Amino acid sequence: MKLFMIGGTGLLGSEAAKELISRGHEVTSIALPPLPSGAVLPPKMKIEFGNYLEMTDEEIEAHFAGCEGFIFAAGVDERVEGPAPIYALFKKYNIDPVKRLLRLAKKAGIKHSVILGSYFAYFNRIWPEKELTKWHPYIRSRKDQEDVALSFADEGFDVAVLELPYIFGTQPGRKPVWMFLVESIRNMKWLTLYPRGGTAMVTVRQVGQAIAGAIERNRGGHCYPIGYDNMKWKELLNIAHKYLGCPNKKVVTIPDWLYALGGKKLMKEQKAKNIEGGLNMVKFTELQCSELFIDKSLGCEILGVQQDNIDRAIGDSIELCIDIIDHKVQALGMKGE
Repeated sequence: MKLFMIGGTGLLGSEAAKELISRGHEVTSIALPPLPSGAVLPPKMKIEFGNYLEMTDEEIEAHFAGCEGFIFAAGVDERVEGPAPIYALFKKYNIDPVKRLLRLAKKAGIKHSVILGSYFAYFNRIWPEKELTKWHPYIRSRKDQEDVALSFADEGFDVAVLELPYIFGTQPGRKPVWMFLVESIRNMKWLTLYPRGGTAMVTVRQVGQAIAGAIERNRGGHCYPIGYDNMKWKELLNIAHKYLGCPNKKVVTIPDWLYALGGKKLMKEQKAKNIEGGLNMVKFTELQCSELFIDKSLGCEILGVQQDNIDRAIGDSIELCIDIIDHKVQALGMKGE
């Protein structure tokens, strides 16, 4: 199958391309320059550097020509801050492009499409009483992104939205999302203070398998919660301590109100800078201190995701963070960094 991808040089896009090519598919992609230093892309992937947001419909349609599948592996996540209302930024990068690209893909005769989303949309769906879209612009944007994507699905056009959790694994030259965690642990010399709760997680290799599985197996319009391993924060931190060289460091669980106090301080600092985050960090306490677990039967097993070494993937992420913090390697961050 010939496939077109937006974001083929990113951590997830490049891994998906590797997996898809290994299955006999042909992958072409547009991605923003520069290529991270040291990153190795699948040699058989055809890559064009450019900004799809600046391309005309005709230019994008030319990339769709002859393709059967489309993957959107771009956009921004909840770490982004910007002028209020921040939802406008998420709409620009996560929602409007999906609406435009799926319209063009469908017009061009694409049959299968995959959109990379967030597991926060899954928890918004199963916990309506928490009103997550009311309090968190980012979660609202991911829910709206799903609604837009699924509106295009029909018998001749398959749409899969992958609701991705925290992801471990690395791409040389690109900052892992875990930089803040590693810096925080290092700054707490004797004890690691952290809230209760936990999260679903996958390795980057498993995300590649999920994307390939969605292209090959999904029919119609579906959202797939993706989670293979579920781990309490304390378990995760004990693994992180091992790779940070402090395996005997104690993890102390802080009360919810103390985490909320930190969130209040952060939001006050954002307000002073006239910026806003995608998550209301005071209200987010309830999620952070919950067990955000996903049964692998809901998505991973359906899409053929296989077991992987999550401990080693966590270790790879932690070790790259350390090298970046210690200025041993240079790395690109997300948009705006």
